[in-house]
Amino acid sequence: MASSEKVISPGVFTNEIDKTFLPAAVSEIGAALIGPTVKGPAMIPTIVNSYGEFKDRFGDTFRSGSSNYSYLTSITARQYLKNSNQLLVIRTLAGSPTKATATISSSIDPAIMGGGTKASASILISGSNPSAINGQMIEPWSGSGGEVKAVSASFGGVEFVFTGSGWNYDDNPNTSTKIYVASQFNVQGTVNSFRDTLNNSSSLHGLNITASSAGNVLTMSFNQVGAFGEYGNNQGASTSGSGWSSLNSIVTSSISMSANNFQGGHDFNSDSYKTVFKLHTLSDGLDMNNSASFYSGTNSLLEDGTSDNIRWEVSSLNQKKGIFSLSIRSGDDTTKNKQILETWNELSLDPDENNFISKRIGDQYLQLQNSGQSQPYLKTVGDYPNKSKYVRVEALQQTPTYLDENGDIRIPSTSGSLPTFHSGSNSGSRAGSFSGGTDGDVVHPKNFYENISLANAQGINVTSGQTGDTAYKDALNLLKNQDEFDINLILIPGIFDNTHDAVVTQAIDVCEERQDCFLIIDPTGLNANLTDATSESDTRNTNYAAMYWPWVKMPEPDLGRDVWVPPSVAVAGMYSFNDRVAHSWYAPAGLNRGVLHEVSRAERKLRQSNRDTLYSKNVNPIATFPGQGTVVWGQKTLQKKASSLDRVNVRRLMIKLKKFIASSTRFLVFEQNNIKTRKRFLNIVNPFLEQVQSQSGLTTFRVVMDATNNTSDIIDRNILYGQIFVQPTRTAEFIVLDFTIQPTGATFPE
Repeated sequence: MASSEKVISPGVFTNEIDKTFLPAAVSEIGAALIGPTVKGPAMIPTIVNSYGEFKDRFGDTFRSGSSNYSYLTSITARQYLKNSNQLLVIRTLAGSPTKATATISSSIDPAIMGGGTKASASILISGSNPSAINGQMIEPWSGSGGEVKAVSASFGGVEFVFTGSGWNYDDNPNTSTKIYVASQFNVQGTVNSFRDTLNNSSSLHGLNITASSAGNVLTMSFNQVGAFGEYGNNQGASTSGSGWSSLNSIVTSSISMSANNFQGGHDFNSDSYKTVFKLHTLSDGLDMNNSASFYSGTNSLLEDGTSDNIRWEVSSLNQKKGIFSLSIRSGDDTTKNKQILETWNELSLDPDENNFISKRIGDQYLQLQNSGQSQPYLKTVGDYPNKSKYVRVEALQQTPTYLDENGDIRIPSTSGSLPTFHSGSNSGSRAGSFSGGTDGDVVHPKNFYENISLANAQGINVTSGQTGDTAYKDALNLLKNQDEFDINLILIPGIFDNTHDAVVTQAIDVCEERQDCFLIIDPTGLNANLTDATSESDTRNTNYAAMYWPWVKMPEPDLGRDVWVPPSVAVAGMYSFNDRVAHSWYAPAGLNRGVLHEVSRAERKLRQSNRDTLYSKNVNPIATFPGQGTVVWGQKTLQKKASSLDRVNVRRLMIKLKKFIASSTRFLVFEQNNIKTRKRFLNIVNPFLEQVQSQSGLTTFRVVMDATNNTSDIIDRNILYGQIFVQPTRTAEFIVLDFTIQPTGATFPE
């Protein structure tokens, strides 16, 4: 009624009470798919919203031996996601798989880093002036006897020859490879003359050095600071660019001259690379490695680079601002045809800035805890959520407060912590590869499709006690956490009840414990008979699972050929189709919703008697009808006792009802336990059930939440108690028609 506060003088007062409002309940719910994939994070439940996204994260085809294959996981994902837009995927890898990593180092190239110390060399001249023949100084010094030869010093590809006062420079001019030094009347004068000749003829010899002298010692310094260039047998970071020079070992002809080669050049990193940061792939496995080699003649094509792995590149660097860009590229691209997957611009190593590399890209990862136990869980390690689809960062160097208030580098040496960027250096521009990824425990060669066995299910040993068995059970036990993983169906293609019964039992236990999801079971492998299938159904008694038989053959577009697959692969797609064109409380079977459109043929064409045998044992037949194709022709659960819940559509109806009502009324928890709260509950539940009824899910229903079932004793125990009575709409599975032949003249009853 209208509020009494408004009723003051006579009149007509109206008020609206909207009982059609449905509060936000659960978001889109889909299936959970468990099994091996080409790539992707191992044992980490990951939601994908399309098959394209599945391929990006988990791959599609791969090569094993001489043939290409697709995991049943991938084929199932493609089938299911054709009609659904959410799928939770758990990639199973046995043992202890690892992710690939790449280490990004700093530069020791002063053309990039700046700062540091210059390399230097020295020449010591001893004794008195040598004698001269035809104006050229010759050995020996002080007339001490010995072989007569010209006095010279050579380095950097240039020979410096000492001459006497009678040397004819017109007939012997200086060249870029030979320069003459006028000897003086004493050693110090000769040293000074050598110094001046070096400094004054730089345009001719082109050596990037400056000379100084003190007594009988000539000192030469490389004009560019840092470990840059090549001197003696030591080479800096780069052998190209404007500052590069080759200063070979100093060779002197005189027994009275000795030399110390160029050495001691350092940059801020003291000739040693710093490890700036590491990139860790989000995917586990051997396929993420591509560091074997690269072909420089083919635009740096990585030999092991594929579309399933990645490479990195520091694509720009601004030392003055302390920022750089990082690109993640496809592993099979080239320098001339880069396929850039992600680019992160203006990254820094300053942890106080918003563009700090760990903040921008993310450094968190999930770590499986309590593996092999009944309650495994995922622990989050790291500080910043991942924003990259391919990598996480481990920052090993930081440059706090890189710039001062004037925008200048506060501490010049911190530039030595920036990642390298230079063609031919460790910037990833040529290679950018990853290494260290492993698959854990893999059985080779892998058995696929009809060859799957207990000890080799697509490369995983699922024998009890083996790491593959643990992997599947860990994945299933993770799904017990209803608060974290909202699903309504569990798919485990490649796991058969007659071979991997322990895993199937675990999957059933998860569904029964959660009471909000359903399991599709494959009873046998290929080439089994009806008795094999029904023998497996005889061992099960649950209304949270259903079996289908036989196997089917279907085209695999990613392979370009037909492959045999267990029934759950095709049935998963049929379930999602059923839910898209109808609702989960409709039977996923029959010619309207149960046709397996992509199946080319079933392993066996079942007769009516075959279908009777299977259905009487709670195995749903996959039938073949001329002109209709391959069709799911049954919708029984594995429950032995006859009841409404021995049908798939009723069990899935109850899953839908319970999931919606529980999630949409969760925000009533901790509210006052009074009439107002009970009405709020009824205003949520009744409109939803009316909607289900209008869509043929229920024949009738009744919801009770009032004083009759919320007594004082119940309220005092902090319980809000409700009762929901439903009559599910039953399906017409058996259409019985009596045809009565009447004699001539007979009348027909009204």
